[in-house]
Formats: sequence, structure tokens, C-alpha cells
Amino acid sequence: MPEFHPSIGDAVGAAMQHNIRLAHGGLDKPLQVRYLPSAAADPHSVRGMIARLTEDATPDEVAEIIADVNNALVGALPQLTELVAAAADWARVRLSFDDGRPTPASEPWTRLAAAYGMLQDAREHLEVAEDEVAACSAERTDPRHHPWVNVLRSCELLDDVFGTGTVRAPASARDPEADRQRVARTSTPQAGSRRPSSGTDTPPPVAPPPSAAPPAGRRR
Repeated sequence: MPEFHPSIGDAVGAAMQHNIRLAHGGLDKPLQVRYLPSAAADPHSVRGMIARLTEDATPDEVAEIIADVNNALVGALPQLTELVAAAADWARVRLSFDDGRPTPASEPWTRLAAAYGMLQDAREHLEVAEDEVAACSAERTDPRHHPWVNVLRSCELLDDVFGTGTVRAPASARDPEADRQRVARTSTPQAGSRRPSSGTDTPPPVAPPPSAAPPAGRRR
């Protein structure tokens, strides 16, 4: 079976152990590798949505991603909920109550049933959070407030580690005004790209700063 690891460090460590076993002839079975496409290849996949859900995403983009994850037909969370329910049902038909003692299937059924209930609760929370996120401000608060709440994301995508670039949101999810401002920022000439002065060129005139408007309620 393909090997899965919770973090990049664990995956690198497992690969090193595999190479050591291979060098010493102690490999029991060939290593199977599963290809994971880049998050940019499918912006609507779970990995693609995680890559899109940055701290600079707009409230509408975040709300759309939550709606996609929680979609009753194709959402990742409902599918995961059904998978856990199927696993619980598998353990259910292996329960026995004849002698009153727990069977080997009792504990896994209990855990899987509890996980199913928590996933159902998560779906309900996301349904409410979708509307609440859309009503949030697009601007970040002052950074002095941020340390009061811990960061929850605990692992990085391979795209984050190898720096393969950010995933652009679909056109329907992007804000045209934000795109316009982003293009304006990236197309603004930088100081290092100016033509060197020959010593005779006169500097361009600098426009005076606009005068501040008087505060409301005060006479000049």
C-alpha cells in the first residue's frame, strides 16, 4: 500500500529509512509511491482550496470555499462523513451481545460512531460559519491582537514546502477591484529599475502633498 505521513519531516525520515533498508538488502516489499498532483492543478480540490485559503483571501472567497467543502452532493466533508458512517456500519455487523461482554468490534464501533457525530456537528457549524464569514471585514486587525489566539493550521502542503506558487481562485470568486489593485502594485516601476542619471538630467518635479481638509465642525 502507498505510505502516508502526517508531515514532510516524517515523509523524509521514512524515505531515508527505506534507502537504508534497500542498501542493506532488508527490504521486505517494494515501496509504492502515490502521485499527488499540484494544488494548482485543481483549485477546487481540498488541497487546492487549502492553498487558496490564505489570510489575504476575501470574505467572499472564504465563504465560497466553505460552501464547496460542505456541499451536500460533492463536498469533501459530507463524503468524509459518509465514509466514517460506512466504517461504523462495518463494525456494527460484527458486534455480539450474547454473553454480555464487549467484543473486539465494540471499541471501534464506539469510536467511529462518535467521530460520525462530531462530523455531523462540524457540518452544522460550517453552515452557520459560511454566512458569518461573508459578513467579516476584508481588512486585517492590528497585529497586536493576533497573539491572543493560537494558529490552528499545523501542517504544510508540498506546494508550500517546495514553493510551487500560489493557487489563483476561479474567476467567479475573485474581486475585480482587488485584481486591478494587485496589477497596479506589480506593474509600478521600482527604484532599482530607473535609468541611471547622467548628472545633467533634472529631477522630475514633485507634486506638493494635498492640503488636509479641516476637521468637521471647525471654522478656518
